[in-house]
Amino acid sequence: MKYLVLVMAGLWRRKLRTALTLFSVLVAFVLFAYLSAIRVGLGQGVDVAGADRMFVWHAVSLAQPLPVSYLDRIRRIPGVKLVIHQSWFGGVYQDPKNFFAQMPVEPEPFLQMYPEYLLPEEQKEAWLRTRTGAIVGRRTAERFGFKIGDRIPLQTGIWMKEDGSTTWEFDIVGIFDGAKPGTDLTPMFFRYDYFDETRGVGKGLVGWYVVRVEDPSLAPAVARAIEREFANSSAEVKAESEKAFLQSWAKQIGDIGLILTAILSAVFFTILLVAGNTMAQSVRERTAELGVLKAMGFTHGQVLGLVLAESCLLSGTGCVLGLALGWLATAGGDPTGGALPVFYFPGKDMAAGLGLGLLLGLASGALPAWQAMRLRVAEALRRH
Repeated sequence: MKYLVLVMAGLWRRKLRTALTLFSVLVAFVLFAYLSAIRVGLGQGVDVAGADRMFVWHAVSLAQPLPVSYLDRIRRIPGVKLVIHQSWFGGVYQDPKNFFAQMPVEPEPFLQMYPEYLLPEEQKEAWLRTRTGAIVGRRTAERFGFKIGDRIPLQTGIWMKEDGSTTWEFDIVGIFDGAKPGTDLTPMFFRYDYFDETRGVGKGLVGWYVVRVEDPSLAPAVARAIEREFANSSAEVKAESEKAFLQSWAKQIGDIGLILTAILSAVFFTILLVAGNTMAQSVRERTAELGVLKAMGFTHGQVLGLVLAESCLLSGTGCVLGLALGWLATAGGDPTGGALPVFYFPGKDMAAGLGLGLLLGLASGALPAWQAMRLRVAEALRRH
């Protein structure tokens, strides 16, 4: 701390240059926070996927339905603790751009399968006794202003009702929250019995199954057993962990991690050049001053440390401010208006950002610090 005055004096020698460099680093880390939140959103909740859950769907395509009778056969397989089915509804609210996921399910086993969905007991009871009842995630409810007791129409081009209509009406009886930050709060779930009785085609069919195993270590063996159970049938299946399923689903729009890594690499390489140039200019301008410090008894290591401290303080301040602003900005909600199922800045990414800020400081100051350390007193004073 006793050298802090020297470090600050070096940084504020050229106030405008330091301020502009600081601002560049800050912007880079705000971008880092936003891209991290977008990665989480496009990842479809992969980070909170259950280790003991797996998905079972048609071996040909997820778009191919499966018989509802498969549920009992899957339930009897050793190692299976719970099994439910879901189907894709594909409805829109009032306007085609107002899309969010909707799925028919069996209420009680569904809530057992997904304990991360928090639904008050009285709302659960209302769902069980209301044939047209539906529960919706908090984010979608806030997006469209849904309230408990509302009756909402959904238009779907997939499921026609027996009377030929494509307009389905549901009563909002519950709004669920998430037990974890990454829980998807955009879907709507409604009762399968109402859906199956009302649709004109596809009765007795479901989209896929979700299976909970008794022990996560048994998941690979259970998956193979499920696939063998329906081998050579008219509707063979594929089974894999929930996390693997969600990752493959997300990768349909591209390798998100690779795309974001490429963007961030380009941004931070540019910032590294900017910060490195700032430190190099600062050292060149202070050649005589560094020579005086050495003449006064400062060791090579102390001079090296002073320059690295300047660089780390500059990048560290920009990093902390950028991450803080990024966290505040992402906490304000999804800028896409609800297109992403989840949107938040994960704590582990914030920790990675702090490490990246330190690395940026060391990398940008390494060469100027090395040059300052090797500077000879006589040569430095002669340049003055």
